[in-house]
Amino acid sequence: MPINDDQSFNNSSNPHFQDVLKEALKNPSRRNILRGGLGLASMMALPMLPGCGSIASSLPELSTANVLGFNAVTKSILDQVTVPAGYTVRVLHATGDRLAPSVPAYSNLGLETDDWSMRVGDHHDGMDIFYIDSNGRYSATATNRAVLAVNHESSADSHLLHPKGQTSGGVNGKRFSQFGDWDVKARPGLEVLKEINLHGISVAEITLDSSGKPTGGYVLDSALNRRITPQTVADVQGPAAHLSDIRAMFVTRFDTTGATSRGTLNNCGHGITPWGTYLGCEENWAVYFNMPTGTTLPDAKIIASRKRYGVSNAVLSSTATTGLGQGWYTPTDLPDTDSRFSRWNVAATGATAAADFRNEPHTFGYNVEVDPVNPSARPAKRTAMGRFAHEAAVCSIPVVGKPLAFYMGCDSRNEYIYKFVTAQNWSAADIGGGMAAGNKYLNEGKLYVAKFNSNGAGEWIELSINNPLIKSYAGAAGFTFTTQADIYVHTRLAADAVGATKMDRPEWGAVNYANGEVYFALTNNSSSNRTPASADGANPRSFNDADGKKGSGNPNGHIIRFKEQDNLATATGFNWDIFVFGAEEDMPANVNVSKLTANNSFSSPDGLWFSKSTGICWIQTDDGAFTDETNCMLLASVPGKVGDGGEFYIDNTLVSGTSSSNNVTRTFIGGILGESRLRRFLVAPKGAEVTGMTETPDGKTVFVNIQHPGENTPAIGTAASFTLESQWPGNGGGLTSAYGPAGRPRSATLVITKNDGGKIGL
Repeated sequence: MPINDDQSFNNSSNPHFQDVLKEALKNPSRRNILRGGLGLASMMALPMLPGCGSIASSLPELSTANVLGFNAVTKSILDQVTVPAGYTVRVLHATGDRLAPSVPAYSNLGLETDDWSMRVGDHHDGMDIFYIDSNGRYSATATNRAVLAVNHESSADSHLLHPKGQTSGGVNGKRFSQFGDWDVKARPGLEVLKEINLHGISVAEITLDSSGKPTGGYVLDSALNRRITPQTVADVQGPAAHLSDIRAMFVTRFDTTGATSRGTLNNCGHGITPWGTYLGCEENWAVYFNMPTGTTLPDAKIIASRKRYGVSNAVLSSTATTGLGQGWYTPTDLPDTDSRFSRWNVAATGATAAADFRNEPHTFGYNVEVDPVNPSARPAKRTAMGRFAHEAAVCSIPVVGKPLAFYMGCDSRNEYIYKFVTAQNWSAADIGGGMAAGNKYLNEGKLYVAKFNSNGAGEWIELSINNPLIKSYAGAAGFTFTTQADIYVHTRLAADAVGATKMDRPEWGAVNYANGEVYFALTNNSSSNRTPASADGANPRSFNDADGKKGSGNPNGHIIRFKEQDNLATATGFNWDIFVFGAEEDMPANVNVSKLTANNSFSSPDGLWFSKSTGICWIQTDDGAFTDETNCMLLASVPGKVGDGGEFYIDNTLVSGTSSSNNVTRTFIGGILGESRLRRFLVAPKGAEVTGMTETPDGKTVFVNIQHPGENTPAIGTAASFTLESQWPGNGGGLTSAYGPAGRPRSATLVITKNDGGKIGL
């Protein structure tokens, strides 16, 4: 689950959809639908708006043929993984598992005395499988050797990794709400090293039989096993014409040239490139830094950018008494080798940026490319793809001789959807080309941000220094754009400048391999950002959560999708509609718009992933609104296409009963899926989210990540032991057998197969 995901740092004046939509509703001549598609009719064919207490258009239901081959799993609040009958679930690896025989087995008691640099990280998230050919290069087809690369998102539950929780600083141990007086209390160095190194990426060779089928384990002594942590050196790469300016903003005491930085942090969603490398996407990295009491920053531009990105303590006043963050800069009991601790103090303590770490926050927030099959290859920060809270980087369907597009969400409320288009055309000869291919495709290109219009169309706006709106930007005090490099490093501010559309927390993207359409999970939004009066076309609901767990706003989220004009990666226009809305099945029709039932109701879609083998779109949830009835889940869906539904009107009536025609929102919605095309496949253990998924090419084995089971376990405080919300997977809940030492909960990667040897979901 993302850190600080309830906060919004977008204070720009950019309009939501409601501004253009309300204008469109005022003017009958603008009410015609400007796009084609099944079921799309003009507004004039619908009931008149005035006087209607509840307005709902009729939407077609897609084919009811039973295209999914399993019975829906029921909701569950048990501490186990639940899947349909006929499936088997094993654990591949879990938090703390060793990646080399020389590392001691994991105790699950916090007793480890190593630095975690060769242990599986925590908070398993995005992942992908990489096959290896006889020459040791990536293979686009299955072979008898493969590695799995897995993101590790955060250290939010790090109190469970120490014997009795975090031992100093007044930390309460829960989800980065730590407020410790770090100026007077130094943290133990070994604790800090654990917390630093449990982030990043794990690469582990998986065990395959002679036919290349996974057997459910990993190779402990493989030379390919590897960790990329926040301490791993990475190259800073970007457009040749602007690279010197970019690297100037990476200058720190560690590398006074800015040509390298260290590591990757808070990797959530991921991407896989057509040439066979892995993109670890740095998401909510901004909260890990500290500025000691009384320290300042002399640069108004840095201060303005830090505020826009939510970097902890953009600047502290002399009267501040506490620091927000982990206190990673404080240890004194271990040497500060390569500034491994002091780098997290981002105050201006030296005469220049080369003498301190004021620029350290500039070194995070990118897509980080890794070659999983080549342990000697150094990762690279791909700055041309922009800096923000990256949530996945999904590639368009490659077409030889045409550019590639990578679609990216910025995971925070009221943030934007982006696209990077390569300058180079795709060549299949680059498959297996490793980091050299990455330099070819990801260093040069155009970066765009999405603007959604009220007529069901949208446009991609290029983020270029030649845009007058960027050149004249004055939306953040003390900040001006002077070079294209500023756009790559301060991308959120550039998107503000051009009037990009604020969205309800864009998370994972996914491409439908059947038609190239792009899907994005809009996980949810809060009442401070989404009210009935502010509901808009792409974010059209605002309501009170009936059980009060998440208040009002858009607590259940939805999934939006769009089709590029002429199906081109280089398109600057697209058409959009909403694929499906999350909702509890007993909510009224203006909330449960997609007509969900007990067999497919869900809340807060987060992970999205399409199977190339089956065409199923898998939906993973990260929820806090529906957890009184069910743990988080994985659902299988069979989509149609953009335009298979119709125009729709949502009356945003709050539970209190207040309603007004002014709160009626016009939107575009896909055809109703029904239980035949959408049903629940898996329910997670207590406190966990389901996130990250990949498969073998035959579709007969899938890998699914379970993140932070027992996340609501309180810090130990003065108690003798933890009061555990979950004890999975050591309790064996839903597995073929219990995994690892019993007791504390652990994130883990699942291996799921069908007992009859068939494809998953069919």
